[in-house]
Amino acid sequence: MSQAKGGAAGVRKGFTLIELLIVIAVIVVLAAAVFVALNPAKRFSDARNARRQTDVQNVLSAIKTDQVDNGGSYVASVAALTAASNYVIGTNGSGCDAGCTAVTTQSACADLTALVTEGYLGSVPFDPSTGAATFTDYYITRAASGTITVGACDAENGSSIVVSR
Repeated sequence: MSQAKGGAAGVRKGFTLIELLIVIAVIVVLAAAVFVALNPAKRFSDARNARRQTDVQNVLSAIKTDQVDNGGSYVASVAALTAASNYVIGTNGSGCDAGCTAVTTQSACADLTALVTEGYLGSVPFDPSTGAATFTDYYITRAASGTITVGACDAENGSSIVVSR
């Protein structure tokens, strides 16, 4: 700090320009370090992946609960799926074979709105980034053995989001 001009020795009036610039530079460096350390883009993609994980688990739980409640029979739209083929979940009648990067899917979508009608799901979930009711960006597979697999088409950060029962 500099002394006041024309005043008594030892009386300080304010900060010099250099002192202010140094403090601002230190604050900028610290802010940049914190921003890089937190990596908000990764945090957002991790949050979207967590939502995808929850969504696929909820869909699979709804299908299995419906199966138990109906004496071992799947809801009609799941029972109609060709065994070992992947289907995007959605209400589109066709065009569902494009856009899923995790697996190769059939052209017809698997319409799971019956699970909503029957009360097993509040609504058919869709991908937080790219999904819609017509093309959820989630897929379903029914194995010949009866195992159901539900997964996310476009998980981020190299993740694979798949659940099976």
